Amino acid sequence: MKRIPRKRAFFLFLSLAAFCAGISIALALPQGESAKVVTGTAAFSTAATEKPGTFRKITVADLPAPYATPSAANQSHIVPRPADASLQVPPGFQVQLFATGFEQPRELRTAPNGDVFVADSRAGEIKVLHGMKDGKAESVTVFAEGFNRPFGMAFYPPGADPQYIYVGNTNSVVRFPYRNGDLKARGPAEIVVKILPSGDPSDPNGGGHWTRDVVFSRDGKKMFVAVGSRSNVDDADNNPAEVHRANVLEFNPDGTGLRVFASGIRNCVGEAIQPATGDLWCSTNERDALGNNLPPDYITHVQEGGFYGWPWYYTGGHQDPRHAGKHPELKDKVIVPDVLLQPHNASLEILFYEGNQFPQEYKGQIFAAEHGSWNRETRTGYEVIRVQVEHGKATGAYEDFVTGFVTPDGQVWGRPVGVTVANDGALLVSDDGSNSVWRVSYSGRPGSN
Repeated sequence: MKRIPRKRAFFLFLSLAAFCAGISIALALPQGESAKVVTGTAAFSTAATEKPGTFRKITVADLPAPYATPSAANQSHIVPRPADASLQVPPGFQVQLFATGFEQPRELRTAPNGDVFVADSRAGEIKVLHGMKDGKAESVTVFAEGFNRPFGMAFYPPGADPQYIYVGNTNSVVRFPYRNGDLKARGPAEIVVKILPSGDPSDPNGGGHWTRDVVFSRDGKKMFVAVGSRSNVDDADNNPAEVHRANVLEFNPDGTGLRVFASGIRNCVGEAIQPATGDLWCSTNERDALGNNLPPDYITHVQEGGFYGWPWYYTGGHQDPRHAGKHPELKDKVIVPDVLLQPHNASLEILFYEGNQFPQEYKGQIFAAEHGSWNRETRTGYEVIRVQVEHGKATGAYEDFVTGFVTPDGQVWGRPVGVTVANDGALLVSDDGSNSVWRVSYSGRPGSN
């Protein structure tokens, strides 16, 4: 008989004792147990191999050469959610439908009083999910309407008693007076940032990435607005269509004081402030057409004045072959992101988990919505991941956390976009494939999922 190591035997004994006593406990992986982390080329997965509990770590050394595989066009065509479709989560967690009936639910933000705000982008509306009954939103109401592709939302000032809610249109930032518990805007929109590079293709220099996320620094003194590139990889030199794009822009809360906080970030869709450090983090869509496994999307803390490579370089000093020989002076200035994700995952909104429902080891961890690939021969993404954070820093590893939005035969019925933590500590996930919001809760019951 194979002998069980003493440390593991202790954990098994403790788990069995707790189960027999009717107590739910959660045990973190022992430190240094790296065998559970998939590395190297095996870390490049497909939707079919993404399973809850699988950890992956992609490093710079794992990246293939450009054009190692042809560029693929594998668009997902959304099908109705099959009657037998189910979402998979790690043991002890459960998923249920929380709200539905949206046109295009994108970013989610939780107000200090627990109401959940939804940017219903195609409808041009901000909606509010209020209360919960039998695990579902008790009411869904329209807070305000008439927006131009709304996405980002932020309460100001940060903290328990906000006075405004800011909304990022594709071409501006507006705000409404707000008090905790408001289900309808108590006044008209005030334009804070009058002109942003527009994602509206009808504008002369518009089109391209249209989401505009908005967050405030921890002290409330600065507002960060993420603006994605207009193009895949056009040369940004003297290109008016790319001015103030592929950047994180910084403003004062009243919209004055514009400056570029960080540059070369092709499309920072999701922004978050790390509670423990106050650092700004971005979830970023990288460029296409270099092959199945290049370059990685990423999640990273964003350095003030930092340059992340687009369009000339990627993942550090790797020059994009479409810009060979350009800007050699920038090569050593390109920052390597903290967490490299599956290429073409389309990583969208992120958050730092600060709830009290999940086990203690989830505190301070990052959750991110992966909308799913199109520029890859086999699908990847279409899931929610958990990024490992230890002592305030990302380890580079991430876990497949919620999967199942793709059927076994490759049909896509759901696409995660937004993540937020509900007042009770559950994780809420918006999905603009089935136009729903899902609730991931934790009970700790053995075998529950």
